[in-house]
Amino acid sequence: MTRGEGYLKERAMRTAQPFTGTTRQLRPSDLPRFREHLLRLDAASRRDRFNGVINDACVAAYAARCFADGTTVIGYVENGRVLGAAELHERPDDKMPTGEIAFSVERELQHRGIGSRLFERLIVNALGLGYIRLFVTTHRDNSAMKSLARKFGADMVFEQGETMGIIDLAPFIVSFSLEFATAKAASLSDVA
Repeated sequence: MTRGEGYLKERAMRTAQPFTGTTRQLRPSDLPRFREHLLRLDAASRRDRFNGVINDACVAAYAARCFADGTTVIGYVENGRVLGAAELHERPDDKMPTGEIAFSVERELQHRGIGSRLFERLIVNALGLGYIRLFVTTHRDNSAMKSLARKFGADMVFEQGETMGIIDLAPFIVSFSLEFATAKAASLSDVA
């Protein structure tokens, strides 16, 4: 099985979970909602997201920096509140077009598939930006992030106290292209 095939197989077979929120790219006006989401993370979730302890002032500055430096932020938004987020940061010094990714989901919504939905949307955005691979890093005890990254094809290694992984986006290019072509053909046949 190639990297990413496990995810692609699961995605094709699973049924949609009932979510009341939407998954979308956050706009500049969403900065306060994104910041509040990060500040609401419980201690363990915040440690998982930032690979360590970080105070509220640093979290607020980080959120502002994401919107100032062009980071793509995808949010799970429910009732006007961001409850989960996926970030795509450029790694301009890498030889190949690579994005670094990070995820956060509030404790009460974890393990319900929101991370996977955010990941799917993040991959679409990454492909649209011309990235050919994604880089993920987390601490060794963040089993949820390691599992999510592996689900999407990451090869994970432990180095210098961190777990790191690379996700090759090539399998997703083919899959999403086929899905788009199939959907387009179906919509055209409905018109005919």
